Amino acid sequence: MVVKGRIVWVSGPAVKADGMAAAKMYETVEVGEDKLIGEIIRLTGDIAFIQVYEATSGIRPGEPVLGTGQPLSVTLGPGMMGKIYDGLQRPLDEIAAKAGAFISRGMSAEPIPHEKKWHFTPQLRTGESVEPGFILGKVEETPLITHSIMVPPRTSGEIIDLVREGDHTVDEVIAKIRRNGETSELTMVQRWPVRRPRPYLERFDPEVPLITGQRVLDTFFPIAKGGTGAIPGGFGTGKTVTLHQIAAWADARVVFHVGCGERGNEMTEVLIEFPKLKDPASGRSLMERTILVANVSNMPVAAREASIYTGITMAEYYRDMGYDVVLVADSTSRWAEALREISGRLEEMPAEEGYPSYLASRLAEFYERAGRVRTLGQPERIGSVTLVGAVSPSGADFTEPVTTHTMRFIRTFWALDTRLAYSRHYPAVNWMISYSGYLDFIQKWWSSKVDKDWNRLRAQAYELLQREDALKEIVRLLGPEALPDEEKLVLDVARMLKLGLLQQSAYDPIDTYCSPQKQVKLLRIFVDFYKEALAALRAKVRLDEIRSMPIIPRLLRAKYEIPDAELNRLDQLHAQTLQAFQELTRGLEAKAVAE
Repeated sequence: MVVKGRIVWVSGPAVKADGMAAAKMYETVEVGEDKLIGEIIRLTGDIAFIQVYEATSGIRPGEPVLGTGQPLSVTLGPGMMGKIYDGLQRPLDEIAAKAGAFISRGMSAEPIPHEKKWHFTPQLRTGESVEPGFILGKVEETPLITHSIMVPPRTSGEIIDLVREGDHTVDEVIAKIRRNGETSELTMVQRWPVRRPRPYLERFDPEVPLITGQRVLDTFFPIAKGGTGAIPGGFGTGKTVTLHQIAAWADARVVFHVGCGERGNEMTEVLIEFPKLKDPASGRSLMERTILVANVSNMPVAAREASIYTGITMAEYYRDMGYDVVLVADSTSRWAEALREISGRLEEMPAEEGYPSYLASRLAEFYERAGRVRTLGQPERIGSVTLVGAVSPSGADFTEPVTTHTMRFIRTFWALDTRLAYSRHYPAVNWMISYSGYLDFIQKWWSSKVDKDWNRLRAQAYELLQREDALKEIVRLLGPEALPDEEKLVLDVARMLKLGLLQQSAYDPIDTYCSPQKQVKLLRIFVDFYKEALAALRAKVRLDEIRSMPIIPRLLRAKYEIPDAELNRLDQLHAQTLQAFQELTRGLEAKAVAE
């Protein structure tokens, strides 16, 4: 039965309609004569409160509201990879080809190409029994991504017909499945409600790190595959560039970039730069394994709320194929602001700073959809969705509601510092505020795959940074000369760590990505430099002589000069550092003998 109501009240993106007693919560509706897309977010008697995902100017009371009987859903199938969608999974490039630079209301286009033929290769045979998640066949979506055509959830039975290998469109029936006398016809397309997580068999502990190639993240505050992270920071601290680096270099197979309420020029940079980026593993375009969801600040505010769910639902679909997926959302603060505006329009009781009282539960719903899981069906597959959300607190105030609530549901916190950014230290991650809850889980991976000393070296380097932070107050009050030489050495080596390890240039061809092996070798050089320098000090070598060692500038330049393909040069540099200290100590001994 089609529910038909009538608009009785309009306030920005919020609309009330009466005659909607038979409607359901979160049902998608068509609003007004232009059939604008909306979603029911509250039902009171026969009054439905609707958030409209397009501009509502010109809509009048009395215009019709038609229910579709379906929740807000996305279309899942071959042809998604490389696309640029808006928050409702409408392909922006195709709409722009129809409408030009300005997209008018009510325009839509199919999310995936229905006329294109894909080469389908069956993986099963007629007569086999299948359950949800079984892979019926595969198509090559891009040269980097093989798309698995899976049995949808809640569908099972015996295959009574399966097409042969060949070229087919996404709408052609590729399999017929019979169960209890009823036959289901399957195509390459699935529809899935965006607010409902896709099912899986088992969730694993976060034991495998997501390597981003960014030293301060991987070495000091790592995130696991299937983990959750947040990047809060004030204006100009580099949130967007950091997210770009994660998206471009993380060792995930599929990348989602959700631009939620960001400024148009920043999103334009993403749309222009991403197609130019090369996949580090294959050398092909990064867009061949990337999907962009663009919902900028001048688009209808309600669509921001949908864009987050649209992105995570598509990400879960590729996770179900057995891929590691990373989704970066820029930014969840704009999403929360959309919730606040709609809540205000609906005259709901505001909580702290005007945000709705359900802000925390909505953030929890989003972040809990991350995870590394065993998927449904056969063959057995393990996939993951890693979520990283940027937070834009006003005035870089980390005590505001979005940041504080986000910290409750994430386990990796990369806090960006305006003072570091203004001093041109990028990534501007404050190592005293940031933290990672995955260290205990991923130690085994680093020890077995990279270096058994990783955790020890990391702890020693981090202790130096902590000691330097404690000494800064004394230096501020009394000056550096008030410190003994051993504590001056701590300040010197901490500065070397910041310049030679923590700072990283996103625009340098060598330094933009740092492999785990290179990270550990650099870390070992600086930690051993401190140990040797401390031993030299205690052997009566003057601090000025240590500070003037010719090897120090070479250590600071190593990150730029030594590529990942020549890591043996870092071993040579480490040996030369130890030799330089031996010569320094021998020179002191020879001087003492001569005297």
